[in-house]
Amino acid sequence: MKSLARLQNLWRFDEVLSSVALALMTLIPLVEILMRPLMGKGIDNAPVLVQHLGLVLAMFGAVAAERNGHLTSLGSSLDNVENRRFHSAVQVFAKGSAALVCGFLALASWRFVASEMEASNILTYGIPVWWVQATMPLGFLLLGAKLGARYFATTWLKVTWGILLPACGFFLAGKFDGSAGMIWPVVLWLVAILFAGAPIFAVLGGLALALFWQDGLPLASVTLSHYQITVNPSLPALPLYTLAGLIFARTGAAKRLGAVFMALFGGGVTGTVVAVAILCSFFTAFTGGSGVTILALGGLLLPLLRNAGFPEQRGISLVTSASALGVLLAPSVPLIMYAIIARVPINSMFLAGLIPAGVMVAFLLIFGGYLKRGGVVEAAEKVQAAHFDSKKTFAAIWSAKWEILAPIAAIGSLVSGLATPTESAALTAAYAILTQTLAHRELSLQMLGKCLSECAQVIGGVMLILGMALGLTNFLVDAGIPDAAIEWVQGVIPNKFVFLLALNFFLFAAGALMEIYAAIVVLVPLLLPVALSYGIDPVHFGIIFLASMEMGFLCPPAGMNIYFASIMFGKPLRYVAISVLPALLAIFLGTLAISWLPIIATGLPDLIAGKFH
Repeated sequence: MKSLARLQNLWRFDEVLSSVALALMTLIPLVEILMRPLMGKGIDNAPVLVQHLGLVLAMFGAVAAERNGHLTSLGSSLDNVENRRFHSAVQVFAKGSAALVCGFLALASWRFVASEMEASNILTYGIPVWWVQATMPLGFLLLGAKLGARYFATTWLKVTWGILLPACGFFLAGKFDGSAGMIWPVVLWLVAILFAGAPIFAVLGGLALALFWQDGLPLASVTLSHYQITVNPSLPALPLYTLAGLIFARTGAAKRLGAVFMALFGGGVTGTVVAVAILCSFFTAFTGGSGVTILALGGLLLPLLRNAGFPEQRGISLVTSASALGVLLAPSVPLIMYAIIARVPINSMFLAGLIPAGVMVAFLLIFGGYLKRGGVVEAAEKVQAAHFDSKKTFAAIWSAKWEILAPIAAIGSLVSGLATPTESAALTAAYAILTQTLAHRELSLQMLGKCLSECAQVIGGVMLILGMALGLTNFLVDAGIPDAAIEWVQGVIPNKFVFLLALNFFLFAAGALMEIYAAIVVLVPLLLPVALSYGIDPVHFGIIFLASMEMGFLCPPAGMNIYFASIMFGKPLRYVAISVLPALLAIFLGTLAISWLPIIATGLPDLIAGKFH
C-alpha cells in the first residue's frame, strides 16, 4: 500500500512542479522589491526568470488540469444519448483526436526548442533558456499520453493508446511539416471533435496548425506564439491575482464581506438584493472567474435572499448573472488579458472599468427586474428591513478590514507607479496569504498548497487556450484579414453608432460560442483595427468588448455561469437558463449605454491623466 501511495504521489509531480513555480513567481518579485533599495540591485534578470517560470506553470499546470478534468471544453453535444457504448466511443474519438493534436504540437515545440539550442541564450546564472523551453514538448507529450489513455479501462490499453496516439501525431507532423496540404477535411474533423467534447485548446491548436500547413509554413510558428504569450512581461500578473482571489474564496473572506454589504444596505429585500449584486461583482474581480464566485458565494447568498422573501428562481438568476459583472473590475484577469493583447496600459484599463462596472450593476438591478416587489413572498423567517445601524456596520467593517484593504494593495501600488504589474500582483498574493494566515488564522499550509495547485490548473488550462488562439490570430493577421475587415465593414456600415450596435450583437454571439480568453486573443486583434477606423478609443473598445463578453457567461454552449449555477443549486440547466433571460436583456442595454457614451469608460482615466476637458 505504501509503494502504491508513493507511485500515486509521483504521478502528481505536475501539480508539485507547477505549484513550486507559482510560489517562486510570488517570492521573486517581493525579494526584488526589498533588495533594490537595500543592495542597489536585485536578482539577475529577475523579470525574465519570473516570465519563464510562468511557462513551467502553464505546461505542468495544464497536465494537472487534464488529470483532474479541468481542461475547458464545450462538452459533448451527445451527452443525452442513452447508449453507453456509443457515448464511450464519442469520448474516445474526442480525447484520442486531442492526443493526436498534442503529438503534432510536441513536434512543433521540439523544432522550436532545437532552434533555440543552437542560439545558446542564457536565462540567468548560467541556466540555458532552452532548458525551460523544453517543458513545451515534454508537456504536450504528457498531455497527449493522458488524453489518449483517458477512456480506456485496462492498464495495457491505457499504456498502449497513451503512447501510440501522441507518437503518431509526432511522426505525422515530422512527415508533413513544411509541405502544403488541403485544409477542409481537417476543419471538418476539428468541428466534429469540438462538439464531441475535445478540449478547446486542441481544436484551436489543430486549426492553427492546419492553416500553417495549408500554406507550407513551419508548424513551429504555432508553438512560438504559445511561447511568446506565456513569457509576456505582463502575464505573470494573471496567476498571481488569481491565487489571491482563490485564497479569499477558500477562507472566511466571503462571509466577512457579505456581512459588510448586508450591514451597509440593510436587511430588507431591496437591501439584500443590492448587497448580493455588489458582492458578487466585487468577488469575481478577485477570483478571476465568475464560476468560482458562484461556488464560493452561492450557498451563502441564496439562503439570505430566500429568507428575505425573494423568490428562489429570481435569487438564482441574480447570483448567476451578478457573478459575471466583475469582469470589468480590477484586478479581473480578462481585464488584464485585454490590456496585454491590445497593448494598452493595465492601469488605464483598471481605471476605465470602475464606472462601467457600476453602470452594469445598476442596469442589472433596474432593467433585470430584481428591484420589483412583485413575487416577493412572506415567510416566517423573513428578514425585516432595518434602519442603518452604525454600530453593527462598524463591527462588520472592522472584522473585514483586511479584505476591504485588498484592492489598495492590488491597484494602488500599480496605479501609483510604485510597482510593475507583476510586482503589484505578487504584493496582492502575498497580502492575501499573510492576512488569511496571520490575521484570521484560516489559511493552513495544506490549504495554501491546495490553492497553489488549483490556481496552477486554472491558469495552465487558460494559457493553453491563449497560446493556441494567438497562433491562429497571428496567421489571420499575416493573411491581412483585419485590413480586409476594415474595408468591408466601412463599406457596409458607414455610421459609427450603427457599427457599435452591430458590434454588440456580434460580440454577444461570440461570447456564447467562444471561451472568453480565446475570444480576447482571437477577436481583439481582428476587431480593434476596425474599431480604431471608426475613431473608437482602444480603452473604450476594451470595456465594450468585456461588457459584451459578460452576456456570453449566461448563454450556452460556452456560458459557464449557467452550468456552475445548475450544479451549485441543484437545478436543471433549462431552469437556470430561463431564469437569467431578464438579466441578459439588462446587460445588453447596459453595454449599449457604455458603447454610445464613451465618457463612461474613458472619463476617469482621462481625468486621472490630466487630459479631461
